[in-house]
This record gives sequence, C-alpha cells and structure tokens, in this order.
Amino acid sequence: MQSYTIGQAARLLGVSADTARRWADAGKVATHRDEGGRRLVDGRDLAAFSVALAKGTAGEEETSSTSVRNAFPGIVTAIKLGDVAAQVEIQAGPHRLVSLLTREAVEELGLEVGMEATARVKSTNVHVDRV
Repeated sequence: MQSYTIGQAARLLGVSADTARRWADAGKVATHRDEGGRRLVDGRDLAAFSVALAKGTAGEEETSSTSVRNAFPGIVTAIKLGDVAAQVEIQAGPHRLVSLLTREAVEELGLEVGMEATARVKSTNVHVDRV
C-alpha cells in the first residue's frame, strides 16, 4: 500500500502541511514513521480521511463554516472603490475571482494591489481574507 508524507498528504487534501500535522497530532488521521523518521500516512487512511473531510465528518471543530475546498489563495490584482461599495479582484493560479464588498471592509482589511489574500467562495459569494 502506498504511503504519503505529511507534505504530500497536505497537497492532496488542499491544506497546508501545518494543518495536516495538526490533524495528525490530534489523531484525526493515523500516521507511522519510516526508517528515516519521516511521518507517513497510509494511502487507505488518507483516502478515508479525505472523504470524511469532504462530508464534514472528520471531527473538525464547529467554530468555522469554511471548508478547505473553497479557498483560493492568491494576489490582489485590482481594487475599485466606490462611495459605499468596492470590487476586489484576486488572481489565484489560473483563477480570477471578483468579490463585491463594502468599501469599509476593504479599508478594514487594508487591502492593496499586490498583497496576498485568500478568496473564499460560498455558492455565488466570494469572501476575502487578508493573509
């Protein structure tokens, strides 16, 4: 059976290696060590965990309503400010995401062209997190 390093598992799950390590440390996904001391995740365990994660049954805390599958980290490429509303464009790899939000939200986040940000998509809404 194929095993994956924490970094490989994180990439397959669409999360950071730190998040995958925290899940492993919390016992949410089983790991074992190879002869070199690297922490590995069995392929079957990773597959089962990824399905549970997608279904929302992986034992995640209820404090966040954001899933990992809808986050698009990228760079702010344009900001158009109106009197009340604003439009923020983020290029996340091959994806261009546009979020319409209040001018106040853009100012509170301190968003500027060229800074890192994460677009979080829920249905047809795009939320912006400053990185």
